[in-house]
Amino acid sequence: MQYRTFGRTGFDISAVSYGGIVSMEDGQDASDRYVAWAIDRGVNYFDVAPSYGDAEEKLGNSIVPYRSQIHLACKTAERLKVNAEKELKRSMELLHTDYFDVYQLHAIASMSDVETAFGPGGVMEMVRTLKEKGIARNVGITAHNEDAALRCLELYDFDTVLFPFNWFMHMEHQMGARLIKAAKERNMGVLCMKAFIERKWDSEQERMTSAFPKSWCKPIDVEDEVFGVAAMKYALSLGVDTLIPPGNFASFSFAADHIDHCLNNPLNDADRKFLGEKLDLVRGKEFF
Repeated sequence: MQYRTFGRTGFDISAVSYGGIVSMEDGQDASDRYVAWAIDRGVNYFDVAPSYGDAEEKLGNSIVPYRSQIHLACKTAERLKVNAEKELKRSMELLHTDYFDVYQLHAIASMSDVETAFGPGGVMEMVRTLKEKGIARNVGITAHNEDAALRCLELYDFDTVLFPFNWFMHMEHQMGARLIKAAKERNMGVLCMKAFIERKWDSEQERMTSAFPKSWCKPIDVEDEVFGVAAMKYALSLGVDTLIPPGNFASFSFAADHIDHCLNNPLNDADRKFLGEKLDLVRGKEFF
């Protein structure tokens, strides 16, 4: 496992990170195995959220033996301080910790989200206090809306950003190009979700009958090594610090097993040509 400087946080984090959904719904024994496997491969960044079913409980128990050697990130999708404070207390209890290495505003999706979060009684009042007290050593945002994410960066000096820097959406729409430029100018840590996503599910039936029912979008088939590696290399070529694969162990383990190859053999013309051909197959489909 190779490690990357994570913006101005002072952390060196693994180039692949563990998304808490991997631990969701599979039981405590499975979560323990997944986390031990990740630790054995050198993964040192773990990300979870209250909205991920039972992931906080299962992951929290699994990381107890490793807490001092990992960076733990959590989130809140609450927009008001009063609700976020209750959620934070429960997250800390379930995750058996009294601090977070990164704490993030989760799923910023609109300008309305931003206005509420930064307004009177908004969650940012809590976030600022957490940062000042060291309960959150770093604070960040996660978003799917680039304009809303950029507005957040204008309003507060966040340390990290988590965004879908995806081959399909970047090649077709340049999605994320403005955000990663702004993040790099601010020396923020940049986390990438959905690098390993092919497209939106065509239907809920397709999702639930697939091998990846926990994933909100359709992951690239782990049997298609060329596609998976090319997609990972594309995201890395944009300058992201770490990849957070879809929430299933198959996708996560594929990323962990192939990350060194991707870093040692950066995106090339053949990869771009291959992804261009794949883009022709999904052009016109929705991404999320």
